[in-house]
Amino acid sequence: MRSPNTIRTAFIGAMAVVVCSVLPVHAQVDVDLELVLAVDVSGSMDSGEAELQRNGYVDAFRHPDVIRAIETGLHGRIAVSYVEWAGTQHQALVVPWRIVADADSADVFARDINRLPIRRHFGTSISSALEFAAAQFAQSGARGFRRAIDVSGDGPNNMGAPVVEARDALVRKGIAINGLPVMIREGIAAGRARIPNLDVYFEDCVIGGPGAFIVPVRDRDGFGQAIRRKLVLEIAGLPPRVMQVAESAAGSRIDCLIGEKNRGNWILNDP
Repeated sequence: MRSPNTIRTAFIGAMAVVVCSVLPVHAQVDVDLELVLAVDVSGSMDSGEAELQRNGYVDAFRHPDVIRAIETGLHGRIAVSYVEWAGTQHQALVVPWRIVADADSADVFARDINRLPIRRHFGTSISSALEFAAAQFAQSGARGFRRAIDVSGDGPNNMGAPVVEARDALVRKGIAINGLPVMIREGIAAGRARIPNLDVYFEDCVIGGPGAFIVPVRDRDGFGQAIRRKLVLEIAGLPPRVMQVAESAAGSRIDCLIGEKNRGNWILNDP
């Protein structure tokens, strides 16, 4: 007769075989889209803009149009995470990866965003934000038909690596970068960190990859609608449009180093 310890060991071994056959070690969830929301929390975003931005994402994930776009995909679900960024010293994954497949799971993600305090940090490094956001895909636990970074910003890159270099590296990996340029304030009220043609800057220097696009925010009332529209377009997927890897080639409409050059002037001219 076998001892109780021998029986127990055999039982545990058998159960281990069953569990391993049901749950692959590296199982991943198939999704239509892996999406990183990279949200600008730099000091040039005033508290009102920062609140509008956060509330825009909260409201968008509770809106029927966004939920419908998710549910009507091939797999009917997406993987999404929420990153806050500013200068080279601040990039943070503040809402980790979630699988969103319906109104309930979308509401959970919205509540996670809504719990976040309004934060602002020094500097604007879009290049650092893109590099940090791209690194998050390895932790998504999902296998997406598409991978995209949704980056908002109210000014050009002014520290860290040149944004074009970061963009090109991500596009070569098959990651699409879409943009939400925030263009609410103009003239003196815009501050030194902003430029009047930020939409052109985002088009020529920041976005890239198949189907890449921007949705500018030009007034406070349109902030929420712009976020919702951009999410619907990203989730639904635009017809692939191959963009040039180097949009800053000859004939570009804007200097992609304008932020770095302007910042250098501020440092030289400040007492």
